[in-house]
Amino acid sequence: MERVKTFVIACAMGLSMGLFISNSSHAECGDITISEMNWASAQLMANVDKIILQEGYGCNAEIIPGDTMPTFTSMNEKGKPDVAPELWVNAVREPLKNAIDAGRLQVVNNAPITGLGEGWWVTPKFLKDNPGLNSVEKVLERPDLFPYAEDKSKGAFMGCPAGWGCQLANANLFRAFNMEKKGWVLVDPGSAAGLDGSIAKAANRGENWFGYYWNPTAIVGKYNLVMLPFETKFAGSKNWDGCIVKPEQECASPKPSSWTESAVRTVITTEFKNRGSVAAEYLAKRKYPGDIMNSMLVFMTDNQANGADAAIEFLTRHEGVWTKWVSQGAAKKIKAAL
Repeated sequence: MERVKTFVIACAMGLSMGLFISNSSHAECGDITISEMNWASAQLMANVDKIILQEGYGCNAEIIPGDTMPTFTSMNEKGKPDVAPELWVNAVREPLKNAIDAGRLQVVNNAPITGLGEGWWVTPKFLKDNPGLNSVEKVLERPDLFPYAEDKSKGAFMGCPAGWGCQLANANLFRAFNMEKKGWVLVDPGSAAGLDGSIAKAANRGENWFGYYWNPTAIVGKYNLVMLPFETKFAGSKNWDGCIVKPEQECASPKPSSWTESAVRTVITTEFKNRGSVAAEYLAKRKYPGDIMNSMLVFMTDNQANGADAAIEFLTRHEGVWTKWVSQGAAKKIKAAL
C-alpha cells in the first residue's frame, strides 16, 4: 500500500512539474509582435512564425503590417514590433549597424532564405531577340526598345513602389547612370501588384520589360526573368551605404555602381532578446530553401492566397523542412493545430 502511495505521489509530482514547465515556457514566451511586410515571401514568413510560435510554444503572437523603412524605424526608435522576419538590409545597412552597435537591435538569423538576388532584370525574349545587349550598360544605350506608355520617345525603367527601401537605391542609380539624359523615365509601379502586373503584361504580350526585381519570387520563376550583370564594378560601401540608399537630398553625387550583394536578415529588438524567449531560439534556426520559397510564392500567385493561407499550405506540404526548426513537442502541437 505504501508503495502504491509513493507511486501516486510521484506521478502527481511529475504531472505538476510538467504543467509547471509548460506554463513557465508559456509565460516565458509571452507577447510577440511580428512585422508583416507587404510582399509575398515576407507575408508567408510572418504568418508561419505566428502559427509556430503560437501553437508550438504558446506565445501570444500578433501580426503588425509593415514595410522596410517604417518597420526598421519603429523597431529602432520605439522598440516595436519585436521581430522583422525578412528585412532586406541593403536599404538600411548603415543605420542597422548603428542600431546594433547601440544595443537596440540584433540580427538573430543571417540567412533566413537561400538563393537570393537583387538587381535589374529583363525578359528572356528580350535577350533572345537582342543577344548583344547582355549587360545593364548596353541596355541603357537603347531606351527605344522599352517605350514608355505615356511618351513613346522615352524608355521606361520600372523602379520600386514608394515606401520600399529599394526605391531610394533605384532612384539614385538612375541619377548615377545619367539615365534621364539617355532618354529614360523612372516609373513608379505604385504597388507590389503594379510591379508584378507590369512584368506579366509584358511577358504575356511578348513586349520588352526592364526594371528592378529580386529572387526568390514567383514572378522570376514563372516568367524566367534574367538578371543583367553590371559592367561597372561595385563602387564601395561608402558610396552605397552613404549615398545610394539615402534620400536624394542626402546623396548629391551618386557614383555609378553595380548592385550590392543582396542580404536578408531576421532582426529582433534587444529588449525582446533579453526576455530569454524560446521564440528567439526558433527564429535563429529557421531557414527557407530558395526553391521551396519560390514554389510557395507561385502557389500564392496562382491561388490568390494571402500570407495566412500560404502559411497553412507550407506547414502542411513541407513538414520535412519546418520540423527541423522546432522541438518534437512543439512540432506535435503544431501538426495537431493544422
